[in-house]
Amino acid sequence: MTTGMEDHIVAAAPAAGADAAEANPLLARIRASLPELRKSERAVGEFVLAKPNEVLNISIAELAYRVGVSQPTVARFVGAVGFPGFKDFKLRLAQSLASGVPYVHGDVGPDDSLEEVAPKVFNRSIAALMNVRNQLDPARLGRAVEVITRAGRMEFYGVGNSGIVASDAQHKFFRFGIPAVAYSDPHTQGMAATLLEPGDVVVAISASGRTPELIRACELARDAGAEVIAITATASPLARVSTVLLAADVHEDPDVYAPMTSRIVHLALIDVLSVSVALASGPELIKRLERTKQTLRDKRIRGFEE
Repeated sequence: MTTGMEDHIVAAAPAAGADAAEANPLLARIRASLPELRKSERAVGEFVLAKPNEVLNISIAELAYRVGVSQPTVARFVGAVGFPGFKDFKLRLAQSLASGVPYVHGDVGPDDSLEEVAPKVFNRSIAALMNVRNQLDPARLGRAVEVITRAGRMEFYGVGNSGIVASDAQHKFFRFGIPAVAYSDPHTQGMAATLLEPGDVVVAISASGRTPELIRACELARDAGAEVIAITATASPLARVSTVLLAADVHEDPDVYAPMTSRIVHLALIDVLSVSVALASGPELIKRLERTKQTLRDKRIRGFEE
């Protein structure tokens, strides 16, 4: 017997075709289990079959809302198809949907023509940017801007590809008149974090949010009294040690594919943050930026402005 939200189940979109399910063992398992599920749980399964890629990018609460059931119903569905929790289910679903060329790109296949490669790469990046844009929490962004505008010092931490994003961020923010540095070496991050003081800010960038050294550096920064803004996945260990989270939930396994899409999302979030800080800082910052821009103009060859 069901109650509450389960009494108002919204019909999911038509389930994916049998051919698609048979080509994917997990989707085939879900389809085969439908007759044995309760009506409410079956609705969850039909939604997953119809929109598996969307399920990868939403929380258990969002899935429950979109299907029209309770969160415990989603949890029961996950258990019925053989998984201990929603996170484990999403991970296995992501692995089952993964295609393309390992360590290169998830959407590009080995037999794709050059005419197909560019649209696939662009489309994945555009979709990821749209998804993160729609999920960006204005309150958290406002909190991050407030912390930065009061900061005495900013440090950007990232390892590997994220280290490149950290360097890009430092290049933007030092022009705001805030002492800013970027560190990509884990040992340096740890040492620098211990020297921070209350009022300082660390911006930690990571696609997975699972790099132990980076997490430890952020813990040291917090112990020193600094704020930690994390640009990373919502449920990651790095997110849990941060004081402000700017979620970057991107369907891209950095253990399998080169982190292309996540890097673009991180760069975009840095741009959002820098523009927001610039607007919050008022006219004086605009004058400072104008002076730095003039310095760049003086270094360019004249006569090619058109």
